[in-house]
Amino acid sequence: NDVIPTAGKLTVLDLLAPLEKALVRLEKELAKKAEEFDDVITMGRTQLQDAVPIRLGQVFHGYASMVSRDRKRIEKAHREMYTVNLGGTAVGTAINVSDSYFYKIVPNLEKLTGYPLKQAEDLFDATENLDGFVAVSGVVKTCAVDLSKMCNDLRLMSSGPKTGFGEINLPAKQNGSSIMPGKVNPVIPEVVSQVAFHIVGHDTTITMAAEAGQLELNAFEPVVFCNLFESITTLEKAVDTLIVNCITGITANRKHCKDLMESSAGIATALCPHIGYKASATIAKTAVKTGKSVRELVLEQGIMTEKELEEVLDPYLMTEVGEERKEDEARKAC
Repeated sequence: NDVIPTAGKLTVLDLLAPLEKALVRLEKELAKKAEEFDDVITMGRTQLQDAVPIRLGQVFHGYASMVSRDRKRIEKAHREMYTVNLGGTAVGTAINVSDSYFYKIVPNLEKLTGYPLKQAEDLFDATENLDGFVAVSGVVKTCAVDLSKMCNDLRLMSSGPKTGFGEINLPAKQNGSSIMPGKVNPVIPEVVSQVAFHIVGHDTTITMAAEAGQLELNAFEPVVFCNLFESITTLEKAVDTLIVNCITGITANRKHCKDLMESSAGIATALCPHIGYKASATIAKTAVKTGKSVRELVLEQGIMTEKELEEVLDPYLMTEVGEERKEDEARKAC
């Protein structure tokens, strides 16, 4: 029952384990930022236009949930790799294989590797089809796409610092532009996105190689393994540098976030249940045109009292969801 130690392991199973651990660390760091930024309210955006208020902590909590989902997908695909076709020989019929080899090869390999391997129930299927590797590549690609999308957001939220969003600050990891003094680029998120582009290309190669097999054997396994190994390895390294060189050092520009939220006409959305969509839209358009705040216009026109407006335009209340809102209303009632 002892596990036989081996040196120089290089299998999909060996490479997936450190990737999963890296994603666990990333999820934890994003959750820490979610807690740290829970009181930072800014303006949410849809289609890059002002929408409604959102807490910066909620944004990072969403990222943590996304990474958790990716990690679970990878864990599930990981388990598919425990099935092997050893013993099937050329086409799955086990021709020229002794009973001793057929029944003992997988248990012995299990001892050698330490993985809970099992012989495929259908050796014909396991010999000719590579869909398990396509599945692993697919979830690795999905994770890479998710991380690249998050990095797009980080670049936008940190853009500026004066002419962009400027809501957060990313750790500076370069001296600056060779042309523009003081201009520091978001190089770590850019690295992650470039790795994602590479992985998407690998996934296409793996998909087509699996599809191109004919009849009882796929001759294109080498390119499948080469690309899959590189996808997993580079993603794990990208996640690691994202944690160490970016996520842990992110800070929020709290006052700027508050100013953006308070100056946006988007908060007029909260008026809809009280004065109707049409009147709210008129207020919002006037605010954009005149530069006056929504609060100022509502008070000027006598649509609501200051006390009513204080409650309706409470930015924190606008960001509360479900149970949070019920608890807040119960506290106010007391």
